[in-house]
Amino acid sequence: MFHPAIGFLATMLGARIDRARREEGASAVEWVVIAAILVGICGVVAGILVGALQGKAGEIGSEIEGA
Repeated sequence: MFHPAIGFLATMLGARIDRARREEGASAVEWVVIAAILVGICGVVAGILVGALQGKAGEIGSEIEGA
């Protein structure tokens, strides 16, 4: 159901959280927050790109069928 890029980003975030748990101090929390923000931004951008590409691909397919 999810785009493969979202699964990849979730895996990367999970790995980062695991590493952060082994670290101590506020810097670990800061890195987790930064990573989560970046994963969220990447997910939104990926969703926008996938939607745009699918829309354009449908338009091109319709033009080819109509030719």
